[in-house]
Amino acid sequence: MLQFLLLVGFLDISLCQNIDVNITNAVNSVFNTSYYEEVTQEPLRGYGALQKCGENERSGLDVCVPYYNCDPATNRIITTGVTDGFNMIDIRFNDDNQCDHFLDICCQTPEENSTSTTVSSTQRITTSTNSLYTSPTIQSTSTFGTQESTTRQSNDDLQNRISTEHTVDQDSDNSWSTCGKRNPQGIDFKLSGNLNDEAEYGEFPWQVALLRTNYDKKKHGHQCICGGSLIRSNVVLTAAHCVLGFQPAEITIRAGEWDTQTTKERIPYQERIATRVIAHERYGDGAINDIALILLNEPYVKVKSVGNVCLPNQNQFVNSEHCFASGWGKSNFGKEGAYSVILKKIELPMVPNSECQRFLRRTRLGHRFKLHSSFTCAGGEAGKDTCTGDGGSPLVCPDPNNSERYIQTGIVSWGVGCGKKDVPGVYTDVAKFRTWIDNKLNVLGVV
Repeated sequence: MLQFLLLVGFLDISLCQNIDVNITNAVNSVFNTSYYEEVTQEPLRGYGALQKCGENERSGLDVCVPYYNCDPATNRIITTGVTDGFNMIDIRFNDDNQCDHFLDICCQTPEENSTSTTVSSTQRITTSTNSLYTSPTIQSTSTFGTQESTTRQSNDDLQNRISTEHTVDQDSDNSWSTCGKRNPQGIDFKLSGNLNDEAEYGEFPWQVALLRTNYDKKKHGHQCICGGSLIRSNVVLTAAHCVLGFQPAEITIRAGEWDTQTTKERIPYQERIATRVIAHERYGDGAINDIALILLNEPYVKVKSVGNVCLPNQNQFVNSEHCFASGWGKSNFGKEGAYSVILKKIELPMVPNSECQRFLRRTRLGHRFKLHSSFTCAGGEAGKDTCTGDGGSPLVCPDPNNSERYIQTGIVSWGVGCGKKDVPGVYTDVAKFRTWIDNKLNVLGVV
C-alpha cells in the first residue's frame, strides 16, 4: 500500500473555466476541514502468546519500564537515563512483545541489597541523576485525540526531566545560533520495522504541531490544527491558512513530539502558547503568500529533540533531490487515508517552477493554469508525497554549502491529489520571503 505524509491542500480540484476561482474554492474548502486526530487500535493478542514480562515464575523479578530506565548491559533497572546501547527498537507490535508498548523494556528489578520498590507496568519512572530508584512517579499523558481535554505535564516534572537530559547529554549544543541539525540515526535508538516512512525519534528537532488550547473533543472534534517549524527559540514558521480564524491564545505549539499517543520518550515534549500571530498581508485567493509567524509566550529549552531549522537566503533556490517533508498527516487522500501516529518523513526532489507548472497544467487545473511566484514545488514521484493534514509543515533540504545542516525551502501549502506520478506538491517558497521574515522579527525584537 502506498504511504504518504500529510498535506493540507492535496485534493482533487474540480475543472472549471476560471482557474483562479477554481483554485480558490478548492483551497478554501480543504483548509476549513484540515483538523484531525489519530486513533490507535488496541494490539491484537494471539492465543498461546509469549509469556508477558513479570508473569509466572518471574513475578516480582521483572517489570516493564521505559527503555532508558533499563541498563542494556545488565538488563537491570537504573535511574540515570542511559541513552546509548539500545541499538534497534522494533516499532512493529506482535505477540513477541513482552511489554504493552514498543518503548518499554522488560527489565530486572534491583538486587535485594539495593534500594528498590515494586512498580506496576502502568507506572512511569521519572528520571533524575540525583535520586535513587525509590519513588517512581506516574507520568500524566497528553496525546493527540485521546483525551477530552489537554492535560499538560507538571512543570516540576518537565523541568526535572529536561535537566536530566542536559546532565546526561554533556555534548548538547545549547546555543540557538546552531541551526538545521538533523538526527538521521535518531536519538537514543535506531528504528526497525518502520515500513511506513516513520521518522527516527528526534530526527527533525524543528518540527512542531499546532494544537487547540484547552482542547475538548466533544466541542472541537479535532485537536491538531497544522504543522510548523521552529526558526527561533520563541518563533514558529507556518502557513497563513493554518492560523486564520484563531486568536493567538487559542493555539498551543508542541515541540519535541514524536509518537503522538504516548509520553514514553526519554525527553519530554514542550508546549508554549501563541501570544502573537503575523500572517502575510497579501495572503489571498489561491493561497498565494501562504506564510505566517507565531510568537510564543516563552522560549523553548533547547535539547536534542528540540532545535531550530536554518532559513535560506532571499531568492535562494536549492536544487536538491534529497529534501525531506515531515508531519503527522494522512497516508492517502480522501476517506481511505489514515492519519499517522508516529511522525513520518518522505524524501522528495525539488522541481523547478517552469516544470512544475507544465505538470500541473496536465491535471484538472487545465492548460491556462499559472503557478504563482510565491510557490515552489517538490515531488512528482508515484507513491511519494505529502498529503491532507500536514499544512504548515516544513520541507527541508541539505545546505549546498554545508551538507551536515538543513535549510527550510518550503511550507506545505496545497496540491492536486496525493502521490500521483508527475504531479508535484506545491509549497510556499520560503526563500521568497526571507526579507519579510527578517523584517517582522526585527519589529518583534527577536534576534
